[in-house]
Amino acid sequence: MTDLLAEAPEYARKTTDLRVGIVGFGLRASLWRHVHKPGAGSEVVMVCDISERGRKDAAEKIPTATITSSLDELLGAGLDAVLVLTPDNRHAEIAVQTLKAGIATFCEKPLDVTLEAADAILTAAYTSGTRLYVGHNMRHMPVVVQMRELIQAGTIGEVKAVWCRHFVGNGGDYYFKDWHAERANTTSLLLQKGAHDIDVIHWLAGGYSKRVSAIGDLAVYGSITNRRDNSDRRMGDWFSLENWPPTEQTELNPVIDVEDISMMQMVLDNGALASYQQCHFTPDYWRNYTVIGTKGRIENFGDGPGDFIHVWTTRSQGGFVEPDQKVEIKDGDGGHGGADPLLIAEFLRFARDGGATATSPVAARASVAAGVLAAQSLRSGGGALNVPDLPAELIAYFDAGQPAR
Repeated sequence: MTDLLAEAPEYARKTTDLRVGIVGFGLRASLWRHVHKPGAGSEVVMVCDISERGRKDAAEKIPTATITSSLDELLGAGLDAVLVLTPDNRHAEIAVQTLKAGIATFCEKPLDVTLEAADAILTAAYTSGTRLYVGHNMRHMPVVVQMRELIQAGTIGEVKAVWCRHFVGNGGDYYFKDWHAERANTTSLLLQKGAHDIDVIHWLAGGYSKRVSAIGDLAVYGSITNRRDNSDRRMGDWFSLENWPPTEQTELNPVIDVEDISMMQMVLDNGALASYQQCHFTPDYWRNYTVIGTKGRIENFGDGPGDFIHVWTTRSQGGFVEPDQKVEIKDGDGGHGGADPLLIAEFLRFARDGGATATSPVAARASVAAGVLAAQSLRSGGGALNVPDLPAELIAYFDAGQPAR
């Protein structure tokens, strides 16, 4: 498609551009750069944001776009596609309307912060027949893709366990100075931040959580009394590596009622077992995945370009041994190791032509469900809770690639 467009006259190329809107021009608004390519397939023609700052930023970055605070105006603008990039607890509020309006919808992860809201988005997509895409960009991150390729090749046999440790070194700056710190907006960081990792665990293991349990605590940031209403600022305004150690953080959100350390366990529907640990006051910032199969195991040491995935497939006697294979993690252009441009390219192709995608609304719902139930378990004694099933007709529809009905 791109080559044909490049060879076409300028007027012809412009008539083929997808007309794309953005709702919410905040932290994830940087995705606009991968969408706004007039004459090359897609153009951001409208941005909707209820905040003055969001509208100002959008007007500066995309001066050709119509800027509005009215969702109704956006819904009636004849858009082909839309990116929903609002705070998480407003995803369903917006996405259900864009789907019902027949606009192919990109919904940033997580789908929403409650299972009911997540299911409402999938139901709206199903009943309207409008294409839904969920922004789980880690399914395009080299470290995850390469680990999955090793698993799919049978390198470690059948997956029986996945362990993930997430060291969120920037947790204080990223999540405890704004809306993320409040349950009303996120349910929990085990859901909001963990939705990525839970989805990756499911993808690597080839199954979805059917039962979860969790423990956690607000161990550090809750006792810090230096607070500020930061609604007039954004994360870039206060972020600094000098904000250390965590106990000396300043200007935290007035309300903090989410945990800063959490641990959950998962029993998957294919029999695999998984665990996920998340800590927001570590000095380092990276994810460590260990996947154990019937013929070996893999583990990433670092998760960025130039780091390595270690592969053990030979039995050894005692102590640490060098892996049988080291796979260097690839690089990519754009955010998240090149994942963001790949994510947007896939969405735009899907919005235009349909077809299979690396991301999955069913999988996105599964990560929300596991995160929601884990938060409930964490706050009610740590007992195991069963994950409610998604209706079979919705599973069949999305697994088939959302075919026209």
